[in-house]
Amino acid sequence: NMAMAAQMTDAHRRFLQVLMSKGITEGSEARKLHRHCCETDKVNYAHDKLDDFISTINRHLQPLFMQIRKGMSEEDGRAHYAVVNLAETEVTKMASDYTEIELELFRKTMDLIILSENGFASSTDILNLADKLKTKKMKKKEAEQVLKVFVEDKWLSEKNGEYTLHTRCIIEMEQYILSNYQDVAMKCNICHSLAVQSQVCESCGIGMHLPCVRKYFKAQTEPRCPHCNEFWSCDIP
Repeated sequence: NMAMAAQMTDAHRRFLQVLMSKGITEGSEARKLHRHCCETDKVNYAHDKLDDFISTINRHLQPLFMQIRKGMSEEDGRAHYAVVNLAETEVTKMASDYTEIELELFRKTMDLIILSENGFASSTDILNLADKLKTKKMKKKEAEQVLKVFVEDKWLSEKNGEYTLHTRCIIEMEQYILSNYQDVAMKCNICHSLAVQSQVCESCGIGMHLPCVRKYFKAQTEPRCPHCNEFWSCDIP
């Protein structure tokens, strides 16, 4: 019954509230939360109906220009859910939280990450940008602090001094990145969402997320590009 399905219950509200406070939630956590909300608010729970449960919330969020979106971690391929604000572009949303100079550092870092071969930018390269900012020069110490905040706020993630875009940032900014980096931003040939950390076919230039590469080539004796069928020369993760 569609009329019933569209009802927002306290369980839906609770789920949304928790998701908004976290900003982003990993798939298995979201499933646990779904169950917890339904049980707490005595709402009928079906373990395989998380996507329907979320669609109901999304119908009610539509007039508010918000949406719960599903995305994937580029590192391990796991599903994540994030609350996205459609009314303001993500960059204006950031503008209310950060100063002009911090935003410039973020945009320059994003340039480095997206223009890189592997979807990472080293802290050395980012910190070298800090003294060349147009707004005003930023001291290295200060830039390090700002990067830390971007990691805490889930715009960037960092591993061994290498920075990449956080899963939340990719879910929120996918459209912005695809339209602002048209020549370089790529969609994964397998799952068709934005691929920042990716492998690229040396013959035809298509890209794939590392988890998608892993999954795709698992069943194949000889790795060949899904697009041009040439030998896949990158090391399979």
